[in-house]
Amino acid sequence: MLNLKILALGLAVLGVSLGEGILVANIAKSAARQPEMFSKLQTLMFLGVAFIEGTFFVLLASTFFVG
Repeated sequence: MLNLKILALGLAVLGVSLGEGILVANIAKSAARQPEMFSKLQTLMFLGVAFIEGTFFVLLASTFFVG
């Protein structure tokens, strides 16, 4: 029998990976166009990654407590 919590966690990891990849790719493109903005873009990138990872960890915790 397939455990749906594991499937949901796998889909969450997929979403987190895609989201972070898109974020970092767009930051790299923006930094290539305007190198003088790199420090501000880097700060935004860290903030974005933190929110994306935070969403994943909330889901991870909920898989242990729900069901």
